[in-house]
Amino acid sequence: MSVTPDEALSVSPADAHEISAEAAKLSRRHFVGKVWQVIFASSTLVGIVALTTLLLNIVNSAFGYVAVENTVQPEHLAINGVPIERMPKEDLVAVLESHVSAGLMRRFENEIPWEERTREDVYNLVLERVVDPKPVAQWSLYESLFTVDAIRQEMVERYPEADLIFKSWVTPSFITSPQSSNAFNAGVRTAILGSLWTISIAIIFSFPIGVGAAIYLQEYAKDNLINRIITLNINNLAGVPSIIYGILGLALFVRLLGQVTSGAIFGYTDPMTANGRTILSAGLTLGLLILPLIIINAQEAIKAVPNSLRQASYGIGATRWQTIWHHVLPSALPGILTGTILAISRAIGETAPLVVVGASTFITFDPDGPFSKFTTLPVQIYQWTARPQDVFRNLAAGGIIVLLLMLLSMNAIAVLLRNRYSRRI
Repeated sequence: MSVTPDEALSVSPADAHEISAEAAKLSRRHFVGKVWQVIFASSTLVGIVALTTLLLNIVNSAFGYVAVENTVQPEHLAINGVPIERMPKEDLVAVLESHVSAGLMRRFENEIPWEERTREDVYNLVLERVVDPKPVAQWSLYESLFTVDAIRQEMVERYPEADLIFKSWVTPSFITSPQSSNAFNAGVRTAILGSLWTISIAIIFSFPIGVGAAIYLQEYAKDNLINRIITLNINNLAGVPSIIYGILGLALFVRLLGQVTSGAIFGYTDPMTANGRTILSAGLTLGLLILPLIIINAQEAIKAVPNSLRQASYGIGATRWQTIWHHVLPSALPGILTGTILAISRAIGETAPLVVVGASTFITFDPDGPFSKFTTLPVQIYQWTARPQDVFRNLAAGGIIVLLLMLLSMNAIAVLLRNRYSRRI
């Protein structure tokens, strides 16, 4: 029986209704997909705008004009017509001795003998202790760029004796100088060293323990009630507020193990750290803080390794440990390092647990080991923002920029290591 072309193309009413319904569903799915695409794009845009606003606000506070008044004008310190800029070191020492107390001169001598100090070092002491420039007013970068005339008029009316300078609060001297009560001389060197010490101890403590725990839970532990409870609690610990870890560190590392964390058990006697409030206590506390994150991320990275790789290793006679060490861990290492990067990013910005453990808000000497008193960049930034003088807000903005650069540098090193191991696989 032959079928004409018209009969072949004809569609029954039921089929036409079904085709129409499917077309409507398809159109509705496309519409819903476009709506969600707009929502996702909008959320990304909002995040970019918020981050850009934050960065612009930080940069706006880290640069700008500053009105500076000197306690003693430099030209008044000239000897026989020679300004302090061209004085030899011996004359600079004499200027310093005639303007500061004998006790302060003895302290300088005890820190570094005058014979060992350079002329530049003595000149900086004269500027800091005698000239003593103090900012009396400051303007943001936006104001400095677009309201220069108004700033100069305000200088004439309110600060006729002050000098107007354009100040960058992020400079090499800012990074290499210790903390100071004078905003012009304050730096973050001590805080940077403290952050590096605490982060290093935290990684040394938490990385091997975290990866070892992840290997056990994923490769050795049986699926029973006890191990499920352990896994559940590890997941819960990742969301515990950091202040709780600070209280735990205070009870465990400062009070219970104070003889160890103060170094007394090893013969290290320092009355300033005899109570256990040291870098070691801070590093171990941060190690506990990031330990659940490292375990969870390492466990997920190990879980992502295909079982076929394990079976192939078993098939050629390898033991379970040989399979884990030579095949599973190398394959999971990029993911493990990614989780470690995230953990470091969280630890380096923590303040609350370190304040509880005993971080100093004002310290002028560098840490020389794990049993030293310490401060960190986040604690230093917090201390500056709490000061009543507005100029310390500019210092805080400079400290935030240094902290971000430090974090990006550490993350870049970790990413390079991760990519290097990824290419080897």
